[in-house]
Amino acid sequence: MSNILNTYLPNVVTNWYGEGGFVQAIWETLYMTFYSALFAGIIGIILGILLVVTDKNGIKPNKVFYNILDKVVNLFRSIPFIILLAVIGPFTRLLVGQTIGPKGALVPLIIGTAPFFARQVQLALVEVDPGVIEAAESIGLSPLQIIFRVYLREGLPELIRSGTLTIISLIGLTAMAGAVGGGGLGNMAISVGYQRFENDVTIVSMLLILVLVFVIQGIGDFFVKKLEH
Repeated sequence: MSNILNTYLPNVVTNWYGEGGFVQAIWETLYMTFYSALFAGIIGIILGILLVVTDKNGIKPNKVFYNILDKVVNLFRSIPFIILLAVIGPFTRLLVGQTIGPKGALVPLIIGTAPFFARQVQLALVEVDPGVIEAAESIGLSPLQIIFRVYLREGLPELIRSGTLTIISLIGLTAMAGAVGGGGLGNMAISVGYQRFENDVTIVSMLLILVLVFVIQGIGDFFVKKLEH
């Protein structure tokens, strides 16, 4: 087995362990994905709920607030991620003290992902049956109780689908961040594989990213099926 690997994937074997190797790159990608998904998820859920609640058909309509928040979400969703990395560089340095490496990539990853997820949350929650919401209001539930007992509970399967899609998109963004110094498998594929003409490194980096995507998709599908049955 080792002879086959040394023959067909010599650069992968050489770069598997040690500083800047595959093991470190996998860990960095998981680090960026986990913490970015965690914080972007929290922010996205809050923003998505606010968009649904303050909409004209929401339980607490507020036209001015909704229009401002809607425009802000659209604005940040429209900025290409590679440009966002550069634009918020000073803000990233202020928060975490660096703009490169996995830690430096967290801030732009969170800012780039949260608006996308917020819109997905909004789309998931507006599908909740209005009749259920009216029934909750008629028995005297407070807006906060309606949010947790109706919106989030009834919309949970769609929220998981949206979260799965968002995490998969986030993995792609970590690869893009890695290409400009963020570390992880994206950095491995570009800085080591592409720039040094080590094609086996590029291919294996891509395959590892695909494996991660398939695992996330599988986990998401599993929980959706559990909730729907």
